[in-house]
Amino acid sequence: MAGHSKWANIKHRKAAADAKKGKVFTRLIKEITVAARNGGGDPDMNPRLRLSLEKARDANMTKDSVQNAIKRGTGQLEGVSYEEARYEGYGPGGAAILVSCLTDNRTRTVAEVRHAFTKNGGNLGSDGSVAYLFKHVGQFVFAPGTSEDAVMEAGLDAGAEDVVKHDDGSIELTCAAADFHTVKDALDKAKLKPELAEIVMKPLNESVLASGEAGRMKSLLEALEGLDDVQDVYTTAVLD
Repeated sequence: MAGHSKWANIKHRKAAADAKKGKVFTRLIKEITVAARNGGGDPDMNPRLRLSLEKARDANMTKDSVQNAIKRGTGQLEGVSYEEARYEGYGPGGAAILVSCLTDNRTRTVAEVRHAFTKNGGNLGSDGSVAYLFKHVGQFVFAPGTSEDAVMEAGLDAGAEDVVKHDDGSIELTCAAADFHTVKDALDKAKLKPELAEIVMKPLNESVLASGEAGRMKSLLEALEGLDDVQDVYTTAVLD
């Protein structure tokens, strides 16, 4: 579940990604294509594309796949045209959910998203119904045992907004989305490697769910993440 900072959730996300590499590649190809279409094919001039390429490298995508996606985005190759769509709603227990999609058919996508919400005890809301509960930020999460002082020194000098040590020992650094690469470069220079480094929609406040509601929320999030057009899912729910 994108956007969560707790260590158990980070490990869950990494394991889920490893278990469905094919889907990860499809999502990355879409993201690279759209990033290149919107901002050009030069990653030095296109921060969104640069981040997408870093994720593709981490996922061991082939160079040909990456270059073809860029070429489709810049019009050098023919291909499917994707557009961005975001859906908002509530899950069990009233926790907010944001669903980020890239689609070539909005009618199909909204029908699939609505079905996932309805089938799993949630409700699809209107535009703006929950977006105000999230903030667009750069997020870095470090494994328990990482030096908080080292993260603070490197990150704050580069423009990070906040550094928090969680009860589980993990360290979370957040910054403005526009400062993501500046902060990332500073962390790399300090040889600090985060387990998660992304631009996310981070919940401003989190919702603790009762045990039964938490189980149903996990089912809803998994159903949404399993949809082909879904890129990321964010929620205010705390899922330990």
